[in-house]
Amino acid sequence: MCLSTVVKKNQPDCVLLEYVSKITVNGNLITLTDVMGEQKTVEGTIASADLTGGRVEINC
Repeated sequence: MCLSTVVKKNQPDCVLLEYVSKITVNGNLITLTDVMGEQKTVEGTIASADLTGGRVEINC
């Protein structure tokens, strides 16, 4: 299972959510779901996704 840490692109130390297993995009809303089912929705766009490194950056 590949899990990722999602951070703000302009603030790489600002973690939005860890252990993310699912990302859903609906327009400019990005819903992050972690392995335990916790969800967090942010407004923005995906800047990059390093699936091997387990890191996703979001412009928000």
